[in-house]
Amino acid sequence: MGKNLYEQNSLAKEYFEQANEILGFRITDVMFNGTDEELKQTKVTQPAIFLHSVILFLTTEGLLPDMVAGHSLGEFSALVANKVLSFEDGLRLVSKRAMAMQRACEINPSTMAAVLGLADDVVEKLCAEFTDEVVVAANYNCPGQLVISGSINGIQQACEKMKEAGAKRALILPVGGAFHSPLMQPAREELKAAIEQTQFNNPTCPVYQNVDASPYIDPHSIKGNLINQLTAPVRWTQTVQNMVAHGATEFTEVGPGSVLQGLIKKIAKEVTTNGIS
Repeated sequence: MGKNLYEQNSLAKEYFEQANEILGFRITDVMFNGTDEELKQTKVTQPAIFLHSVILFLTTEGLLPDMVAGHSLGEFSALVANKVLSFEDGLRLVSKRAMAMQRACEINPSTMAAVLGLADDVVEKLCAEFTDEVVVAANYNCPGQLVISGSINGIQQACEKMKEAGAKRALILPVGGAFHSPLMQPAREELKAAIEQTQFNNPTCPVYQNVDASPYIDPHSIKGNLINQLTAPVRWTQTVQNMVAHGATEFTEVGPGSVLQGLIKKIAKEVTTNGIS
C-alpha cells in the first residue's frame, strides 16, 4: 500500500518519512510489508489510508479542485487538499481519531450493517422504531445502499426488520464498532479537544461536509462540523447530489481504490448532469 509511490517519487518519500516521525513508529514498514492483521491495527488503518490519499494528491501535478469532499475519514484528506489543514496536523488528528474510536468501541461493543434495496426513508422509519436499542442510519452511500449503526442486539434485530420490509440484503459488517452513531460520543469528546487546539486555515475551495452535505469555506464552521462528524451520519448521496447541482461535472478520486467513483456513478443517475466520470 503506497510502496510504488514511496519508491518512485522523492517528495512522496519525504512525506512518508515525516509521517513515521510524527506517529512514532514506522508505519511504512506495515503499509509496504505488513500482514493483513498488522494493517488492521487501530493505530495503522486510518493513518495509512489518509497517508496514501494525501501524499498521492500532494505529489500529483495538475490537481486543482474547484470543490472537495471526503467520505468519513476521507474528509480529513479533503481538508488537506483544500489547505484547511496542514499535512502534519491532518495526520495527527487522524491518528487521534483512530485511537479515540477504538476506545469508544471498547466502552460500548457495537456494530454496523449494510442495507441494500430499500429507500432511505423506509430505513429511517424502521430505525426510529427502536427505542430500547441504538439503531441509526449512518452512511448514505448511494440510492439503495445505506449503512445502519448501533448496539449489537439492535443491529441484529434491525437486519431482520429490513429484510421483512423488502431489503435485498441486510448484512452485518466486519467492523469494530458503531461508527457515526451516538455510541461514538466518547470519541467525539476526545477528538473535539484535539480539533479545537488545531489551526484551521482559510480553504482554497469549498468543502462539502459529511454532517449536512453543504459547502463550507469558514474555518470555524468547518471545525465544528468535523467535531460533529463522529456521531452524525455520512450524507454521501446528498453530498454528490449537491456538488453536481452546484456545477461539478468531473470527479477525481484520490486514494487507494475506486469505491467512491462507483457510488458517484450510481448517485449521478438520479441527477440531471453530463460528463460524470
